[in-house]
Amino acid sequence: MTAGDDPLEGPDPFEGPEDPFGDEPFDDEPADDGPAGDQAPFGIPGLPNFLAPGFDLSNLDPSMLMHVLASPGPLNWEVASQLAQIVATNGSAEPAPDEPAGVMLGELARAAQTHVVAETGLAATFTTTVRTVTRAEWAALHLRALRPVLEALAESLGAALRAETGGSETAPLDPRLDPQIDPHIDPMNPETMLPMLAPLLLGVQAGSMIGYLAQHALGRYDLPLPSADEPSLCFVVANIEAFEREWSLASNDLRFYVAIHEVVHAATRSVPWVRELLVELAIEYVSSYEMDPSVLEARLGDLDPTNPESMQRLAEHPGELLGALQSERQRRVLEQVRVFHSVLDGYADVILERVGQPLIPSFAQIHEAMARHRLERGDAEQFVEGLLGLAVGRDDYELGAAFCRGVIERAGIDGLNRLWAKRSMVPTANELRAAGLWLARIELP
Repeated sequence: MTAGDDPLEGPDPFEGPEDPFGDEPFDDEPADDGPAGDQAPFGIPGLPNFLAPGFDLSNLDPSMLMHVLASPGPLNWEVASQLAQIVATNGSAEPAPDEPAGVMLGELARAAQTHVVAETGLAATFTTTVRTVTRAEWAALHLRALRPVLEALAESLGAALRAETGGSETAPLDPRLDPQIDPHIDPMNPETMLPMLAPLLLGVQAGSMIGYLAQHALGRYDLPLPSADEPSLCFVVANIEAFEREWSLASNDLRFYVAIHEVVHAATRSVPWVRELLVELAIEYVSSYEMDPSVLEARLGDLDPTNPESMQRLAEHPGELLGALQSERQRRVLEQVRVFHSVLDGYADVILERVGQPLIPSFAQIHEAMARHRLERGDAEQFVEGLLGLAVGRDDYELGAAFCRGVIERAGIDGLNRLWAKRSMVPTANELRAAGLWLARIELP
């Protein structure tokens, strides 16, 4: 297994025996100590421990709820990071990845890199680091990698709520949210509380979303998440082994398949403008949320910020908040998002087929199992789709693959690899459905 510098800023979350989150907040701010002998999960005295894959606000004392609502930024990263770990691990300690499994995956990844570079010409994948990680480490990596997009969403949501409720972006708020100290705060009034609820709710949803995905992810690129960091190869050994047992798959075949899949995606992410466009489209989408006052009132009118059960209902149904913010501008961005992701995943499927089919005896069985795997991630994937516009279904994957095969039939694999030359090579929606139109535009026969 190769080693290298961590592609993320800050300390390497994979080094050392310590928990990647520990009891420190995401932004390295000092955390309050919990009661003696009982660690407070979010550094807040009195907040009960919970080891279930979810965040139960109904257990909180109202005064503690007011404390949790205090957040120094647009998204409560302390809640998000610690909740991601809890959900990823179901609150249990994880063993380190098996060393022999890591050695094998490293060797398979290097073999996959040789074959993928021969097909794609994207030689930068040779420098990609290879790691085996736990579920908690996968969650830590992705929460950091998605930070620019999640913060853009939080800023957009906070601004929309402040504009609708007449809140002030600079109104000074006491950390305990005491209305006697700060007259801006009326705990009984949803209009004054909603702008402060947003950081907590987004922290809850981001943490639980990433944590749930960590329970199922086989590698970094199970989903086309718009991560801003350099590409890397990270295999979640525990999930690969569970998937192998569930589908009764040949161990070596599955690992080589996953290695090829991850290497192809890392290869396309090694193209700088591809990473930039993924993040750019995601930020444009989440920055386009617009407040619909009538929908907001209908969905949130009975919210009681002093009632933890009322808060819990909102935390469990993020669509109640996001649904009040959909806009026509987002629908236009969504078409670009779907086309680009269709191309990325269609290309990966075609290269995976060209490399893996001759080399993996049980390729067809694994390919079908993987197709079902990526469509069966449940509520977490639905929230990712609604949040970031990644509503890419099996039809989209097949459309992208058909486009790539059509280009190869007419112009060969070298013609298809022109996709990565520059951003203007991304096909339009019409070109995605008719490869000949794309070839005509880029002046290939």
